[in-house]
Amino acid sequence: MTVHFIGAGPGAADLITVRGARTLAACGVCLYAGSLVPRELLDGCPPGARLIDTARLDLDTITAELIRAHEEGHDVARLHSGDPSVFSAVAEQMRRLDAAGVPYEVVPGVPAFAAAAAALKRELTVPTVGQTVILTRVAERATAMPEGEDLATLGRSGALLVLHLAARYADRVVAELLPHYGADCPAAVVALASRPDELVLRGTLADIADQVKAAGVVRTAVIIVGRTLAAEQFGDSFLYSSDRDRPADGCGGAWGAN
Repeated sequence: MTVHFIGAGPGAADLITVRGARTLAACGVCLYAGSLVPRELLDGCPPGARLIDTARLDLDTITAELIRAHEEGHDVARLHSGDPSVFSAVAEQMRRLDAAGVPYEVVPGVPAFAAAAAALKRELTVPTVGQTVILTRVAERATAMPEGEDLATLGRSGALLVLHLAARYADRVVAELLPHYGADCPAAVVALASRPDELVLRGTLADIADQVKAAGVVRTAVIIVGRTLAAEQFGDSFLYSSDRDRPADGCGGAWGAN
């Protein structure tokens, strides 16, 4: 039997992938992050499935449940919010399953930053303005950041920054980025992206922290900072340019388009 790490998406129940929903429907056991995964998703579990909320469980207890379900002959769904590849704590679970000889697979999901970009109706990479996106966080009540990954260092790149788990520390984020981006740099905060109570704040580094405080946003949000958020005057992508050669068989695709 297999453990399936499934990205549940950013919040809206219908943003789980088709593969994720089908996998969930075939698993007799489901471990889910109760504080983050919408309850509606659990309706997709098969009748009689064992449902385990991991919100108050530590890593060893979670791993023991995964191994137990495997040994009992069940496929196991491990539902994580967003996409398992980013800030999901999946790596340490995989390490333990490897040691126990338990097979697993990963089913990607829609990440929070993608849902936030959709809410803002912005492309995060804009030709001639910005082609780099940095996903990061701040270290407060969480694991320390590796050397060289502090905001002051990352900010020197001038790239678009997407900060997870940072809304509570908006003042600090602004203070560390102001020297590199300037007070007029566009900034946005999207809380509860894709959910019915989604909240979108738009501004600049000069005022975004005050907006966050006024709105009472402290969790389940991303902060986005960078020039592409407000880009209007930019060159068109080479992808659809009339100057670009297009093979007669239509197989040019997007290779080398940028």
